[in-house]
Amino acid sequence: MASQLHLQKNLDFSAQGFYTVIMNLKTVLTKDTISLNLKGTTKEEIVNELLDMLVAAKKISDRDAAYTAIMDRERKMSTGMKHGIAIPHGKSPTINDLVACIGVSNTAVDFDSLDREPCRIFIMTLSPQEKTGPHLQFLAEISLLFKSAEKRQQILKASSAEEVIKTLSE
Repeated sequence: MASQLHLQKNLDFSAQGFYTVIMNLKTVLTKDTISLNLKGTTKEEIVNELLDMLVAAKKISDRDAAYTAIMDRERKMSTGMKHGIAIPHGKSPTINDLVACIGVSNTAVDFDSLDREPCRIFIMTLSPQEKTGPHLQFLAEISLLFKSAEKRQQILKASSAEEVIKTLSE
């Protein structure tokens, strides 16, 4: 019964009869899952910093499995996108619900991006292996959101986690 209530809160019934997952960034991201001062200078260091943030926020319990999931995905194809954004992501049997974090680096980091430009904004997400919908919805929402040069600049200039959440929610 509780899982049905949780499911109903995350679904929207459309006129066509399809269920659409509603991904609310405010429910996934908290001030504990946002860092505006990443120190890493390599892909591996950035991934480790983001994972450390998720562990500290008690969002993941098996850090090694999460690292393996993220780096296995990176080996298949880099998650460095365009415009200084990287979205490292993966799926793991040790993850129960979608988790995410955002990190911003003061220095640009080579992330093997599609446009060959280094990245400064990193959005990491991990999902359960058996749940594809929320994972894909989150990636799609983040991709759309960060197409906006204005949003990217607001994130880079943000001085607090609350400011990042507000920017992403607008």
